[in-house]
Amino acid sequence: MSESVVKIKSFELAIAGVNFYKYLVLEKKEFIMSKQFLRSITSVGANVREAINAQSKFDFIHKLAIAQKECDETLYWLELLKETKFIEDQDFDAIYLKASEVLKIIKSIIMTTKQNLPVKNS
Repeated sequence: MSESVVKIKSFELAIAGVNFYKYLVLEKKEFIMSKQFLRSITSVGANVREAINAQSKFDFIHKLAIAQKECDETLYWLELLKETKFIEDQDFDAIYLKASEVLKIIKSIIMTTKQNLPVKNS
């Protein structure tokens, strides 16, 4: 069985995030926002992994919803780092696009899973 796209892409996003964090700390000497960024970007993949091992469809949706929130928070920190001139456009664009792609995938999985839930009769 092949690995899921969201699992692979969220792990790749975490690796890119860790490397970007190192750049922010070592090169830009930014220690506060970068730590928040690191926490949110690595949490995405961790919550995707938890979703993959969910005990039910509802648990699966819940874990992915957390991953969605963390991914959106990651975008926030990137936007803030860009607007406060800690990062340049090209640095921002590369990782922002990756995070946006993962966010779209997660949202799509959540929507599809909700649509496929059995309908309860009253």
